[in-house]
Amino acid sequence: MSLRVLRGYGFTVLGIAIGVAGLVALGAMAERIVRFIEGGDRFVLGQISVAGRGMGMGTGFTAGGLLPAAAIRAIGEVPGVAGVQPQVMLPLNPTTSQFMTLAQELVLGLDLSVPTPNRHYPSLPVRGGRALRPGDRRVAVVGASFAASHGLAVGGRLTLEGEPYEVVGVLERTLTAPDRFVFVPIEDARRQWVAKDPLLRTVLASGAAALTAADLNTGAAVGWRDGEDPDALALRIRERVAGVNVQLPSELSRLLRSSTAFFSALLVGIGVLGLAIGGLSLANTVAAAVFERIRDFGVKRALGATDLQLGREVLGEALAVTLSGAGAGIVLAAILGLSIDAWAGRGGQQLFLFSPRLLLGGLGCSVLLGLASATWATLRVVRLSPAEAIRRGS
Repeated sequence: MSLRVLRGYGFTVLGIAIGVAGLVALGAMAERIVRFIEGGDRFVLGQISVAGRGMGMGTGFTAGGLLPAAAIRAIGEVPGVAGVQPQVMLPLNPTTSQFMTLAQELVLGLDLSVPTPNRHYPSLPVRGGRALRPGDRRVAVVGASFAASHGLAVGGRLTLEGEPYEVVGVLERTLTAPDRFVFVPIEDARRQWVAKDPLLRTVLASGAAALTAADLNTGAAVGWRDGEDPDALALRIRERVAGVNVQLPSELSRLLRSSTAFFSALLVGIGVLGLAIGGLSLANTVAAAVFERIRDFGVKRALGATDLQLGREVLGEALAVTLSGAGAGIVLAAILGLSIDAWAGRGGQQLFLFSPRLLLGGLGCSVLLGLASATWATLRVVRLSPAEAIRRGS
């Protein structure tokens, strides 16, 4: 199609672009939610999460009351267990509501003398600096969103419970919970726990319980040997080790999905509605553009153009117009989405995810709708006699 003809479809291209931009923007929001759920699901299915019974300062997957060193040793002796990593998971700000814990800023203390047993996340990708090492003290590795919201980079300083920490690493953006985590050695996390929890300080000061530093754990991540069923092993741990809460990976996965089901359903509903409205708008715009040129097509048929020639011309124009509008809509959605994310990124947030499958899907869907509506309009046009087409277009 020549640029002259394409300019004649300017308003059609603009209408398609606006409709496609809305669809792609909604799709990008849905992609972001889906990636968050998939990341959390992959994490919980990669380990067995164990916590001490009772309520405590801990939060997240491996959190509860105290999980003493004796319980951790007993877990390690259960047949099928490949490794147990003690952990301390704490809210960065204890006054913050624990609702939607996965999106909170959390401190995760790791026992660096034990390899991380999570099969899907044996290590987290570091974008800059380095990961934590055995023997580290008063250092931290921070998630991408946490670093952005707090203006941190490698070599920066972070204050936790009145103590300075050096940021030695910043993680790649994972689009899930670790983006908002602060990872520290477990010894440092234990000190923070005592500083945050008045009840724990009272218990330690009174000597009412014979506790050592190794007993200050909110939970543990447990790995399994090759060939073991993780759910069966979790039940075995539950039966053989007293005083612990054991989460079956499959149950935790279902809990995660159910907790985000409302938001997912809401976004899917909005997306379907947007697709219906945008799709009908695109189809109507293309069909209307074809009917606007019905007089030109009538003249061409009167001059000897065949139905096949006319159909090729109409479909070619419809394809060019749809591709132009869809491409412009995708670019518009990306510019707006990335601009919003750049603004929200200062608070560590990301609202949109423009994945390749979304962009290709949006373009393909637009082209199919455009061709379908153009085909329908073309069939209507070629059924008219040249005289009737000229009369209707006058």
